[in-house]
Amino acid sequence: MQKTTQSTINNVVWKACDTFRGTMNSGTYKDYILTMLFVKYLSDFYKEKLEQLRIEHGDKVDRIEAKLKREKFKLDESCTFEYLVKHKEASNLGEIMNKTLERIEEDNREKLEGIFRNIDFNNKNVLGETKERNSILKNLIEDFNDVRLDLRPSMLEGNDVIGDAYEYLLGHFAGEEGKKGGEFYTPSEVSTLLAKLVNSKEGDMIYDPTCGSGSLLIKASKEIGNRNFRLYGQEKNGQTHALCKMNMFLHEINDAVIEWGDTIRNPLHLEDNLIKSFDVVVANPPFSLDKWGADFAENDPFMRFNHYEIPPKSKGDYAFVIHMIKSLNEHGRMGVILPHGVLFRGASEGKIRQKLIEENLLDAVIGLPANLFFGTSIPACILIFKKNRVHNDILFIDASREFDKAKNQNNLTDENIIKIVETYRNRTEIEKYSHIASIKEIKDNDYNLNIPRYVDTFEEEEIIDIEATKTKIANIENELIEIKSKMSDYLKELGL
Repeated sequence: MQKTTQSTINNVVWKACDTFRGTMNSGTYKDYILTMLFVKYLSDFYKEKLEQLRIEHGDKVDRIEAKLKREKFKLDESCTFEYLVKHKEASNLGEIMNKTLERIEEDNREKLEGIFRNIDFNNKNVLGETKERNSILKNLIEDFNDVRLDLRPSMLEGNDVIGDAYEYLLGHFAGEEGKKGGEFYTPSEVSTLLAKLVNSKEGDMIYDPTCGSGSLLIKASKEIGNRNFRLYGQEKNGQTHALCKMNMFLHEINDAVIEWGDTIRNPLHLEDNLIKSFDVVVANPPFSLDKWGADFAENDPFMRFNHYEIPPKSKGDYAFVIHMIKSLNEHGRMGVILPHGVLFRGASEGKIRQKLIEENLLDAVIGLPANLFFGTSIPACILIFKKNRVHNDILFIDASREFDKAKNQNNLTDENIIKIVETYRNRTEIEKYSHIASIKEIKDNDYNLNIPRYVDTFEEEEIIDIEATKTKIANIENELIEIKSKMSDYLKELGL
């Protein structure tokens, strides 16, 4: 039989979105689509495992059940996708689907608790009255019952097919949903770039304080090449937190510690009642978040802001940077995606920036092209920080002009990413692309990190030869007179 490719999953599931289009926006229906994909995966995975055990142990039910208990999750018959297919004509279909989700959580509380907390298949305010709701849900089940959507592990073409398809859908939904409270989904190629820059190693503990759907964590872990790592994340939005837990599961990362809560007001990754420290910290926090918790920061029980100035109330960029610095162990490294304003804004942000530079924590500043992120055209930058740096300077890279221009979105190509990463790792100076600035040079610029101050990308305009241009214009005018004369002769011949 033909293997199920990522492209097949993408096409089948994206087509299923037609069931909802026109009735609600993608920001609402994405949770139903992604949840159904998750349930289908759980069901197909468990079905294949059960078939294998029956072949292996025959009618020895006790042995089969003992083996199933050691699996990463378990499903009752009433929790399977096949059960939903059997009941797709039920008059209370929404209730049945909700009970299926509840049972999955109850039977797998340790790993899947809260994963469906924001999903309600019986919500008449979203899905309409009973008749309309049943029709939508029946169509949704039939969409996922497509014979091409075989998600059994033996039928998947590659280990990460289902996880990558999930990421594909998240990216498409982000493109449709657009801007929301300064939060921008991290495009896959930007996640890849940041993962390569922080260079996660075997045995690392990797943390994202604003983990969203988990793409940065997953990309950072993929750089290691094996399963010897541990992922930690925290996400404020309940729906996105649930999607992140599903995403980890679909990528076969079953022991990630993903917490739900506000990282600034209520950090949940603690050790001995202190902020836990990690080898690698990555994040794409909300850009210039308003009301991030400045009032709370003044009396922060974890004293994250005692050492630095408190960032302005209306811009939380440096609040997340300070939290991330606090979360680094003695040899830790971190990469954070931020708006360009953090490079040059003054007042308390200027004082924080100066202190970070003077403490020799900032390793590199990398300018990205505009229009990379769904929902905003503003350019962003990546700041790389390191504890115990061997260098006493800062590398600036201006990668803003090197990208692939698509119809609605700019993209970083593999070549663009390789050039940035190699320039960073080798700390290479390239004319009009990168520059290594001494601390004195930065101090002379009043600790302003605006990239054009350090990387001169000015292109000299070609000197125009005035006399040659005048001669060219005169020749063109003479040619025009000659052409008009010929046209006049032709018209006379035609009697016009």
